[in-house]
Amino acid sequence: MTAIALAMLGLAVAQVAVATPFALASSQVGWIQLAHLSPNTPAVDVYLYSFDNPNAQIVLHHVRYGTVSPFEQVAAGDYTVAMRGAGAASSSKPVLSTVVDIAPRHAYTVAGLGPASGLRLEVIPDKLTTPPGKALVRIIEASMQQDTVTVTAGGTTLASNLKFGSVSSFVTVGPGTWSVQAKGASKSVTASIKLVAGTIHTIVVLDEPGKLVLDDLLEAAGSKVAPSGGPQTGFGGTAGQPGAALVPWAAAAIVGLAITVTGTAMLTRRRRPAQHAR
Repeated sequence: MTAIALAMLGLAVAQVAVATPFALASSQVGWIQLAHLSPNTPAVDVYLYSFDNPNAQIVLHHVRYGTVSPFEQVAAGDYTVAMRGAGAASSSKPVLSTVVDIAPRHAYTVAGLGPASGLRLEVIPDKLTTPPGKALVRIIEASMQQDTVTVTAGGTTLASNLKFGSVSSFVTVGPGTWSVQAKGASKSVTASIKLVAGTIHTIVVLDEPGKLVLDDLLEAAGSKVAPSGGPQTGFGGTAGQPGAALVPWAAAAIVGLAITVTGTAMLTRRRRPAQHAR
């Protein structure tokens, strides 16, 4: 076999070696983000456990109301999300816990919703694709100052009489910069929000002293982009970090990476909880 043929064979083997782990990773992982959206519940520590493993895979410390973590990529499978009071021992009984089944190439938000007296953890499926040339928008009503809100973007109703602690369905919206208004019985708030074709947004109605605010969370950028982060065994090494960008699958494949890199910050109020490897 000639030197040229050997070189070409070596290149082909290298290409397979690069592509195969990525293909396997992309088909066997999902994404999860964690949120504290209960206005009168104190800060909590949030733990993510894979089934049959007593060691937490992800730990977020001192997560306050209004905090939504960036997506983290994890192996597909069954997980438990547990909340403990901020600073409580990791061995203590959780205040609240729930189970989430992360399907391959699917994304989920696990949010603490409702008042402290009726706090619950809700598993909310996320979308990763949009209709061609459109954006998707949904609303989370996390304000105790208003029992219900109606949210509009121009002449489009995004949510009508949405109750506190509830999540609306996604609404398809044309691209553009929209005047988004959330209106309750006694208070309202308006914000200018840019919706780009192919993007997916969650707009959260939050309390601040004496007023409402809107938090626009850009969840994913359509069918060619997936939430970031490598398969997690903790936050050490090259694992994806909170705040990582949303990057195209194709770009990661070209450079032979199954773990994405950090990039543009896209959120204005999404707080970054302290994270620790386990």
